[in-house]
Amino acid sequence: MGRGDLTNAEWARLEPHLPVVGLRGGRWSDHRRVIDGILFRVRTGVPWRDLPERYGSWKTVYERHRRWSADGTWDRILQAVQADADLAGRIDWSMVSVDSTSCRAHQHAAGARRKAPRVPKKRSTPRHHRADEGLGRSRGGLTCKIHLAGEGGCRPMAFLLTPGQWGDAPQLVEVLNRIRVARPLGGRPRTRPDHVGGDKAYSSRRNRRYLRRRHIKHTIPEPKDQRAHRKRRGSHGGRPTGFTKEIYRRRNEVERTINRLKNFRAVATRYDKRAYLFHGTVTTAAIRLWLRP
Repeated sequence: MGRGDLTNAEWARLEPHLPVVGLRGGRWSDHRRVIDGILFRVRTGVPWRDLPERYGSWKTVYERHRRWSADGTWDRILQAVQADADLAGRIDWSMVSVDSTSCRAHQHAAGARRKAPRVPKKRSTPRHHRADEGLGRSRGGLTCKIHLAGEGGCRPMAFLLTPGQWGDAPQLVEVLNRIRVARPLGGRPRTRPDHVGGDKAYSSRRNRRYLRRRHIKHTIPEPKDQRAHRKRRGSHGGRPTGFTKEIYRRRNEVERTINRLKNFRAVATRYDKRAYLFHGTVTTAAIRLWLRP
């Protein structure tokens, strides 16, 4: 077992959620070795062709990652691993914080085709991907932004990819809507945390109305201009936010979650041209964090 590979305990938690039949009807070959190869690339950020020989053919490892990113297999595995963690009481629902981080795009991440290539009818592998490739140009060059919701245990609950110049506040609703943890013993999936925290970039009437409508307590500081505008309107300006510094200190949990996620070099720097591939890379890193004790 190489450095960073799955341990036996981690493999035991992951194996029940893996697909057992390939797209052509045959069984997948050596799941564990291929997944260790994918995790090695996500952790180190090396080109696919430079994978060590102990993981087998680099093309097999890459194609497995590409397929599972395109058809949503990585997303389903992440949801299953989160459900197991919730069943074991390992999810801290008392506080979910939202924040974003920018990822510099490598020069090889640019230049993807503007239109998807025509897919033959008899093609055996899916090519589904987003029309928006999630790349934006700013003073620092090409960037991609990850909008993340993290739980109290510093693990990602849900995330969203956007171009680097997009704002944070408009993405809060979409990120929280993506939180969906199934309950294996029965019942509706849990989608609502007890409390939501965020910095002043997420302060808006739209976000606060959304949180109140869902009966979610929240701690989001109010910028000075918004507070002054509310006071000028008097009774029509609404009630104060009820901000408390003690609860707001827990917002560092999502910052620590982002730091753990960006320890994976293929997440800190985007090397993937397609948005669906980078989404699969971030999802794989999130799965790895959930498998750790």
